[in-house]
Amino acid sequence: MSSDHQPTVSRRAALRVGIGVATAAVVAGAAAAQNAPKLAKNVVMYQDQPKDGHECDQCVNFQPPNACKIVEGEISPKGWCGAFAPKQA
Repeated sequence: MSSDHQPTVSRRAALRVGIGVATAAVVAGAAAAQNAPKLAKNVVMYQDQPKDGHECDQCVNFQPPNACKIVEGEISPKGWCGAFAPKQA
């Protein structure tokens, strides 16, 4: 006696699996970004004075009092680099 019946997967079950996979991918991507090595100052063209009115303490990557999420080493709050991304008002 053979059975040619193949198990079926409901749309709901498939959707749950898809959402689980997507969530895992987002979490893995965020973890990888947090573990990314910081960049050398020369790579991002860091300078210790503002450029065109932009300065590190106005950037989303600035970490008071003198650090950056993406640039290695101490930085000046009044400095600037090519990775400058202004904070949202």
